[in-house]
Amino acid sequence: MPDRPAMSDRDDLAAWAGALIRPVAALVPEGGARLRLGVWGADYDAVPAEMEAFVRPLWGLAPLVAGGFDAPEAGTFLRGIAAGTDPAHPDYWGEVGPSDQRMVEMAGIAMAWLLAPQAFWEPLGLEAQTRAAAWMRQINDQPPSDNNWLYFRVLVNLALARLGEDWSRPAVEAALDRLDTFYLGEGWYRDGEKRQIDYYVPMAFHFYGLVLAQLGGDQFPERARVLRSRARAFAESFQVFFASDGAAIPFGRSMTYRMAQSAFWAACAFAGEEVLPWPRIKGLLMRNLRWWAGQPITDRDGVLSIGYAYPNPLMSEGYNGIGAPNWALKAFLVLALGRDHPFWRAEEEPPEDLPEVQTAVPAAGFLLRRARGHAILLTGGQDARAFRGCDAKYGGFAYSSAFGFSVPSDATAPERPEMSAMDSGLAVSRDGLAWLRRGRVTDARLRDGMAWGRWAPDGRLEVETWCDFAGEGWHLRLHRIRSADPLEIAESGFAIDRTSMVEPADPDESGVVFLRNASLVSGLRDMNGVREAEVIRAAPNTNILHPRTAIPRLVGRLPAGESLLVTGALGCPVGAWSGAEPQISEAFLQLCARMGADPRRVASAS
Repeated sequence: MPDRPAMSDRDDLAAWAGALIRPVAALVPEGGARLRLGVWGADYDAVPAEMEAFVRPLWGLAPLVAGGFDAPEAGTFLRGIAAGTDPAHPDYWGEVGPSDQRMVEMAGIAMAWLLAPQAFWEPLGLEAQTRAAAWMRQINDQPPSDNNWLYFRVLVNLALARLGEDWSRPAVEAALDRLDTFYLGEGWYRDGEKRQIDYYVPMAFHFYGLVLAQLGGDQFPERARVLRSRARAFAESFQVFFASDGAAIPFGRSMTYRMAQSAFWAACAFAGEEVLPWPRIKGLLMRNLRWWAGQPITDRDGVLSIGYAYPNPLMSEGYNGIGAPNWALKAFLVLALGRDHPFWRAEEEPPEDLPEVQTAVPAAGFLLRRARGHAILLTGGQDARAFRGCDAKYGGFAYSSAFGFSVPSDATAPERPEMSAMDSGLAVSRDGLAWLRRGRVTDARLRDGMAWGRWAPDGRLEVETWCDFAGEGWHLRLHRIRSADPLEIAESGFAIDRTSMVEPADPDESGVVFLRNASLVSGLRDMNGVREAEVIRAAPNTNILHPRTAIPRLVGRLPAGESLLVTGALGCPVGAWSGAEPQISEAFLQLCARMGADPRRVASAS
């Protein structure tokens, strides 16, 4: 891994941005507008994929230029914008169709025009400007995907308006009206018609909304007021996604965008919106960027790779072209701010001053906790269908800044459980051969003060699960399982890095397993006493944080009918583990009592 700047100040951050942009710019053909980074497939064809690879560095380059930093690569991208929007040029980006990937990349050009028109617009000259503006206006003629993509239409028109070009206020108003229907409350949105809630809330909805509020507030003053208010509400819970070491909780799709997860804090600073005290905002952003700077996330040429904490194509989505990871550069928006901005003048809040906090987010259906430097999310699940490994990304019970999550490299199979790499999840089988993993949860919310979800994959099985925090490092899961068939069942805890020695404990009782390495401990306790514990050595490169992991698991059999299972799951730093039992909350006890269950000894069937 190449040396990375320490990023203690604005200049350090600019140096790292330049280090990520230069290797990409060096690969752009002279005068070209398409970048062929390698052999890689995506849902869209080669032209928009090569446009994507070319445009995405602008998310970091434009703030560099706007902030007054030397950026000799700007000329490469200026010439590319002229070429890509010229129908007579061999690298022309082509005509735009419905839900076209080109719309996504238009937003990067719009940001360059908004932030640094002196570098990316004015030198084009009148003829090229006319062509480029006309090409961009195609976004008003074709329908975008009915989700965060609507903001691309907003940004393009905002840029055209600020440049004095023809633009469409009705198109912007219609897009903003539709986006407003996705609002859930407490600062949280769903990404489209379905209840899809993930990092697209901070890195898309709020990021673009704050750009609009700052640069389009004169045109849309009431919209700007609402968007700023929602960002303030969102910050209260979103800050708990970040651990004291700067790592955020991996959750959901598009993890290859990496530090885009903290771009919300950059957008707050850009908009002058002190959603939290400036020292905390600065600490949350800079620590996250420093954490990322310490991960091996680039290839040998210094180009950002597909993956998360290490290069790993298994973590990609079908819509990730090979140049997609450069959306990570959204987090560098703060470079557009001068040295005298309150963000840069603030002293970072020390990580030890981050409050230990537990909070409920009813709008999103999340329980969040940050304790002992570790951030964790409990969720009832989501109905995510269209993404690789969607059951792992949305169907788990818990997600952690320290343990990450795992994506299967093969189907769940009893003879090769390591291939399924199921962590913090549940799987069942009716015949011991075909297994169903909990995912695509169609009904989930906070219920009884806990994260709750109902999983009903067919008419013969329904699993309701309640999750609640239960003291230092623990959370509890209560499963009510109604099945027309006898079942084999497997439930797992957090995956733990086994690159260093993992020490499985040797408890005196069955149904208990703890795994420990130098820094973390992961474990499971069957509160029923009806399941056996085992350790799965997961297939390599299945975990988003660690290439080699082990996973604690409970396995057993259930009769047909209704069964109740209670599980204690442990995941925390070694120093925070005292060996104590999970602390059962009053709400959890009341829930068990309502069901006629003893949480310490629940019968396997009612």
